[in-house]
Amino acid sequence: MKLLVGLGNPGDKYAGTRHNAGFLVAEQVAARHCVSLKKKGYQGVYGVGRVAGEETTILLPQTFMNRCGASVNAAYKSLGVTPGDLIVIYDDLDLPLGRIRIRPEGGHGGHNGIRDIIALLGFKDFIRIKVGIGRPERGDVTSHVLGRFSSNEKKLLPQVLNLAADAAEVLLTDGPIKAMNHFNNCNLLDSL
Repeated sequence: MKLLVGLGNPGDKYAGTRHNAGFLVAEQVAARHCVSLKKKGYQGVYGVGRVAGEETTILLPQTFMNRCGASVNAAYKSLGVTPGDLIVIYDDLDLPLGRIRIRPEGGHGGHNGIRDIIALLGFKDFIRIKVGIGRPERGDVTSHVLGRFSSNEKKLLPQVLNLAADAAEVLLTDGPIKAMNHFNNCNLLDSL
């Protein structure tokens, strides 16, 4: 069993914001593989199905981002997955929109959701898919992260979601090394 987690904040107020990039990618993966995200449990909504040939639980924690560790920890323990079978998808300020980065482990990098997951799991060697949302040139970072994508960003967003969903599928079938080699150097802005 694999556990694919998309991070975001619950509720209409946060739907479509940059901070919900993880939700958007996980929902894309679920839609591609007809996994219904309607079950309630693990302090989230989830679905179970075959993704890229692998039995996978897709989880969207319904705690707020800074407290998502409780949801991830509950699913992780209940499903009995290993650290290498846990994939967490989330937004990254330090990557521009159009870039993703896969890491097989690491610190929290200032991301409070990842900080909470590490604190509650007690380890940091789980796989991450970081989805670039860019850092604002000036202004409040919190407003940027919790803000909606601009009209120009919305034009690129479907390609970003597809790229990250492709990366999740490669991670599930071929592992992190192949996925990192293929996706960490992709830049959708180069194709514009």
